[in-house]
Amino acid sequence: MPLGPVTCVHRRNGARFRTVDFGGDRLYSLPSTKFARLASMQASSQQAQLTQPSLASFLLNVYPFVKARHPGEGRRKWRLRVAEEFWKLPAEQKASYAKRTPVSNAIAEAEFVLDDDPLDELSDDAPSIGILLRTDYSNEEAWRAFCGKLQEGEAEFASAQSPEDVPMSGGTPQPAGGSTPSSVPDNDPNATEEDDENEDEDEDSAHIFFVIDAPPEGRARFENISNLAVLRMFNDVDIRAAPSPPAGTKRIKPPNRLVDHDGWQEIYTGKTVWIYDAKSNVDQCVRLVSGHGGPYGTASGDSWRARVSHICELQVNLTSGAMTIDFGGMDRWDYEERVRNLEEAVRLLS
Repeated sequence: MPLGPVTCVHRRNGARFRTVDFGGDRLYSLPSTKFARLASMQASSQQAQLTQPSLASFLLNVYPFVKARHPGEGRRKWRLRVAEEFWKLPAEQKASYAKRTPVSNAIAEAEFVLDDDPLDELSDDAPSIGILLRTDYSNEEAWRAFCGKLQEGEAEFASAQSPEDVPMSGGTPQPAGGSTPSSVPDNDPNATEEDDENEDEDEDSAHIFFVIDAPPEGRARFENISNLAVLRMFNDVDIRAAPSPPAGTKRIKPPNRLVDHDGWQEIYTGKTVWIYDAKSNVDQCVRLVSGHGGPYGTASGDSWRARVSHICELQVNLTSGAMTIDFGGMDRWDYEERVRNLEEAVRLLS
């Protein structure tokens, strides 16, 4: 089990960063604006899903036994093991469990909701509405350029928001990479104390992105990782009814849980995940990963590439519900990444 997080504040290239030491990985969060309303919308959306067909009834029955057989793994891995058992059921039993809707109080108080996970510090508990993970470490110059553009994008987005658009818990919107203006010089002995106080205020608010950039000793588990693997790290598995095939279209064969298996689809709920990969060094784009499929035939874990200059606005609009991405019913997601996910989905958990 990883050690608990240790938080501190430091400066890099003139910008303030929050560092989290977690199991040997230093993870950097770019400072940003405060999005309390958006975080609330995100939670409300997840709460609304409780009334839809889901894995909840099966989790209530099976999760305690899985947890007892695999001590110490954490909530997300235990839920994945329960999902494995669900997919083994005959079609009739899948439907029976999925359509049962336990009372909301039973779900809210269930172990599969309340249990801790080793990566909660980087996902559920991170002060952000989105997670941006670096998975390629071959070009530091390109990465620094990307981070600079991200900071610029956050600053521009923050400056364009009115107080009504982005309610604050106090103070004014601050751009990424900047700190609250102060007349205290950097060499003032009281500056560190004041910075710490400002950081405490920052931690009470949400950022747009929590950026994960592991040091060399912690990069192996993230390098060239698939969309599905990232979702399983930072989101919780669930199921929903698969989208209906268009008239005249047959269901996919062989079935795959990420698309359609006996009329059900494996999905992932949590914060939006963005992935910086080897292509990002060239195109300065990241993969925007979807936790569920779109039109029939698309899959949970599908992704498409978004330019860094656009991702702040995209993230906020996706979280608020002001935007959905379906390409007008066309399948324009990254096919290679989909194939990779579909193959990985049917491998047995270790």
